[in-house]
Amino acid sequence: MANLGPKSAAILAAAGIHSLDHLTMLGSVAAFAMAKRSGARVSLNLLWAIEGALTGESWQTVAREHRASLLLALDSYGTGAQRE
Repeated sequence: MANLGPKSAAILAAAGIHSLDHLTMLGSVAAFAMAKRSGARVSLNLLWAIEGALTGESWQTVAREHRASLLLALDSYGTGAQRE
């Protein structure tokens, strides 16, 4: 998957997400929550990378331009993610 390195792809696979279609269906916040719930040690960089894979933007662009909206969505989702 574009914008996802092997470690990120492995974390998503361990959470049951094996394809871009599945990732697209879930969305970045739900996929991040699934990865976190799977027991993987994840940081918000994974959320930025997932969103980048879905939008075609680099994770750096996502972190800079979409950080606030993604963090609000994450808070609403109730993952209890640690802020960096």
